[in-house]
Amino acid sequence: MASTGDTAFDYGFLLRISEDALRVEALNEYLSSRSYLAGYGPSQADAEAFALLCRPPPERHVHALRWYKHIAALKPQTNGQTPECSTKAKRVQPPWSPPEGTDVSKLHLYNSLTRTKEVFVPQKGNKVLWYCCGPTVYDASHMGHARSYISFDILRRILKDYFKYDVFYCMNITDIDDKIIKRARQNYLLEQYGEKKPSPSQILQDVLTARTPFKAKLAETTDPDKKQMLERLDAAVDAALGPLQMAEQSNAAGDTLQNQAQVLLEEAKDLLSDWLDSQFGSQVTENSIFSLLPKYWEGEYHKDMEALNVLPPEVLTRVSEYVPEIVAFVKGIVDNGYGYESNGSVYFDTANFDSCPAHSYAKLVPEAVGDQKALQEGEGDLSISADRLSEKRSQNDFALWKASKPGEPSWDSPWGKGRPGWHIECSAMAGSILGESMDIHGGGFDLRFPHHDNELAQSEAYFENDHWVRYFLHAGHLTIAGCKMSKSLKNFITIKDALAKHTARQLRLAFLMHSWKDTLDYSNNTMESAIQYERFINEFFLNVKDILRSPTDITGQFEKWEAEEIELNKSFYEKKTSVHEALCDNIDTRSALEEMRALVGQSNTYMAARRSAKLPPNRMLLQSIALYLTDMLKTFGAIEGSEPIGFRVGGNGQNADLESTVMPYLSVLSDFREDVRKIAREKKVTELLRLCDELRDDTLPELGVRLEDRDGLPTSVKLVDKETLLKEREEKKKMEDEKKKKKEEAARKKQEQEMAKLAKMKVKPSEMFQSETDKYSNFDETGFPMHDAEGKELSKGLAKKLRKLYEAQEKLYNEYLQSTQNGS
Repeated sequence: MASTGDTAFDYGFLLRISEDALRVEALNEYLSSRSYLAGYGPSQADAEAFALLCRPPPERHVHALRWYKHIAALKPQTNGQTPECSTKAKRVQPPWSPPEGTDVSKLHLYNSLTRTKEVFVPQKGNKVLWYCCGPTVYDASHMGHARSYISFDILRRILKDYFKYDVFYCMNITDIDDKIIKRARQNYLLEQYGEKKPSPSQILQDVLTARTPFKAKLAETTDPDKKQMLERLDAAVDAALGPLQMAEQSNAAGDTLQNQAQVLLEEAKDLLSDWLDSQFGSQVTENSIFSLLPKYWEGEYHKDMEALNVLPPEVLTRVSEYVPEIVAFVKGIVDNGYGYESNGSVYFDTANFDSCPAHSYAKLVPEAVGDQKALQEGEGDLSISADRLSEKRSQNDFALWKASKPGEPSWDSPWGKGRPGWHIECSAMAGSILGESMDIHGGGFDLRFPHHDNELAQSEAYFENDHWVRYFLHAGHLTIAGCKMSKSLKNFITIKDALAKHTARQLRLAFLMHSWKDTLDYSNNTMESAIQYERFINEFFLNVKDILRSPTDITGQFEKWEAEEIELNKSFYEKKTSVHEALCDNIDTRSALEEMRALVGQSNTYMAARRSAKLPPNRMLLQSIALYLTDMLKTFGAIEGSEPIGFRVGGNGQNADLESTVMPYLSVLSDFREDVRKIAREKKVTELLRLCDELRDDTLPELGVRLEDRDGLPTSVKLVDKETLLKEREEKKKMEDEKKKKKEEAARKKQEQEMAKLAKMKVKPSEMFQSETDKYSNFDETGFPMHDAEGKELSKGLAKKLRKLYEAQEKLYNEYLQSTQNGS
């Protein structure tokens, strides 16, 4: 194509070149010195040259490619071929290149098997097999348990609902255990003892007898925490012994003796039950005695988990229901050469297992091998007698199956009557449900050794593999004032006690605000931080819902975006990215919550700016942010119910649709009150204004309703929990009382200062120094001091200083005289 005067496009040389690449190269060279973009239509030569090319020239041939695109764009497009165009000359799409993109964050989990964060890769596609060690049910569940089960509930929900894994969650209940057997026997024997109605003197004698072995146990105890617990128990018994002994010595009345005896029995029940067990425990043979206790406490555990909004497992396994599977599992380990029978018990041969090239003992805590204290705790109180310990080939070996002694439940096995060891239960039950390998195994940090290391060893011995668990997750400890929470140390707060002080959401937020794998100190400061976070987020939800309730038509909800909306939306997406990166980083909910807090802060700033400018905020943008935050908190398990935005209003027993039901009526009430206030202000009817304030401050908070009056804007109506509003009212009244008190104190001080100033003003300058005889001894005719108390003449510096004071007083006195003359 050429403009007038240009040489015609000569493409004949292209016909002599057979290879496409060389033809394009020659065309590019030819066009580099020609004007081929002039005019508005392709020439015949252009069309014929264009038809010779099968595809667009490569980008390095700039001139040929530019010509090709230009001709392609200008060629006539018709259903049939024009006379000017070759049949090969077809219009084609320009080249397309995919975007480079950015790296996508991958989920990493802290794996106790490597003590580092590893990329999480399930063994089979999207399916995640997860086993979690459940509770040993012999007492009330405490906040130490909540630390583990809430933490794993959070991780499970995030893997399932955020990362969209297909999670299959299995958990066990330990209902056969040394602790359960001993506690069941003790409870039974103590109950039998009470039913015999022993006399006060008998109770006194038995407690004194029981105290002797208890004192010996106290003297032998070296663990500082356990020793402190025993000392507290001994002090309580000692305090209860004295009054009963004195009452007996003074021949007190029967009622007095009986009351004192009951107090002692209550304080001494732990050491008395220990003594009774040592005397009569072997005589307890009824198996039902050992099942009633765990059954009751398992029921209490499930109630606690439901109250904490912890999801139930897909499968729950009880040791008592899996004894045949456990026996078969132990037999498999023995058959594989890693277990041996001794006196009716079966032990795991750690040395033989560890010597096998395919296996390794104590993968989690190799440095703990040989820790006899930990190993004996793992065996249980009833399994560490000298005769039991002597049955083992090595002190590092552990029981797979325990021969039952008198006073213990028993089941049939190839080795005689016995019961399962502690560690074997998880291996057999998890193996029955999940097979030879699982993706995740979870438990408390203190279970790493020996429990989980022994689980790994016996399971890999049975399955003859080295990957029974791919990722081992351990939740951190929970402490109270720096001390580990423990049932055995009687240093614990039950879940029910915790829920009496704080809501399940507040407890969960406290856990979310800390790393799941690190120690969490359960304290007032910890809970106050969670409460403040909840209040901060909830206030945002209430504000957004109030904005969304403002009337608008269907098109009015879509407002034009200005710079402020664009900036907030940019921050919104940045925060979503940051939350995602935090969750990919070992499910760092602490950082995720901080990013969400920052997003709320930015949204609040935006709403405040719009309010100040008397402009409505962008509904759709704020709704998107609120929906996202609600969805994330639902994912974390911090929000229950189906409300699209915010926390559920009222308790679980109330109608879930409470807000949509009552809000229309409250809006009518609010509008009516606003009209009344407007008329009252115009007519200056203060009594009506006072009644409107009482409705807002006293009446509606009792119903869980908060009204917020705003200058130049409609009153905001919010549904809030009644307890929260009453607490807010109490705090407001407290602040007002403190403010009033400070104001009164300031007025009193001001009055005192004025009185002191007035008293000072009344003093004549000639008299101000004459009363200070301990300092001065001689004065001039105006009352100004000339000599000190010793008769020495005042120095020039001191005289100068006193002269300034004299002149200042003279000025004050003149002001006083002036005020009296004016009658003020």
